[in-house]
Amino acid sequence: MPTSRIPRPRRYLVCEPRYFDVRYAINPWMRENTDVDLGLARSQWDALIRTYRDHGHSVETVEPQAGLPDMVFAANSALVVEGRVFGSRFHAPERRPEEAAYEVWFKAAGFDVHRPESVCEGEGDLVPVGPYILAGTGFRTTRAAHREVQEFFGVPTIGLQLVDPYFYHLDTALFDLGDANIAYYPDAFSPGSREVLERLFPQAVTATRDDAMAFGLNSVSDGRHIFVAPQADGLIGRLAARGYVPVPVDLSEFHKAGGGIKCCTQEIRA
Repeated sequence: MPTSRIPRPRRYLVCEPRYFDVRYAINPWMRENTDVDLGLARSQWDALIRTYRDHGHSVETVEPQAGLPDMVFAANSALVVEGRVFGSRFHAPERRPEEAAYEVWFKAAGFDVHRPESVCEGEGDLVPVGPYILAGTGFRTTRAAHREVQEFFGVPTIGLQLVDPYFYHLDTALFDLGDANIAYYPDAFSPGSREVLERLFPQAVTATRDDAMAFGLNSVSDGRHIFVAPQADGLIGRLAARGYVPVPVDLSEFHKAGGGIKCCTQEIRA
């Protein structure tokens, strides 16, 4: 019998896709001047926010800024643990103005913001799981940033090497299931990093490449409900078999920029 899972109310920060577009290419999913259906993107994003609220989660919004088409991907703005905010320093020059925009929101909300010295892209590469922070590197966030994160939070920070450019952020290859366990795509990681994950999470849910390419691992969990891309049908079945409740939400228009559900969702862990 699957284990009964217990949800926990979450607090999320998001940014509406008012200016969402694909104007440049900074990951393999992006093609310059790709045709984006902004109306569809907005309706998909609205459905995600409505779904979060329908499941008892609070959602707050940061004002989007013209000229920042990727600002919708709020997860990249910071990592928030126990009310402490570790901000971002983006690899791509095109995204660097987002740093200040999000810092303004956090400060107005009463948070102090630590500005990293090294390239670090928030929850894109930093995933708190149980007693650890899992930290990706290889394409964006640097190993030096992992050291900064550990010193700032005082939480054991486990570096993981990403090796497939399609999974350029950790949150495209792995997500926290909400009960000190993870789901992940093993081949997105170096052999040593795969071994680390196998040792730390022997009960992990593993995904196929098809699941991962469908943005199935760019998911959000409240401990019971998994907000997941409907295209990741194999992963959806495996999650259900473990007692989780998959909640499919289609953000396919955002896949054109290399993002999905988690990319659009910053969790505020106060």
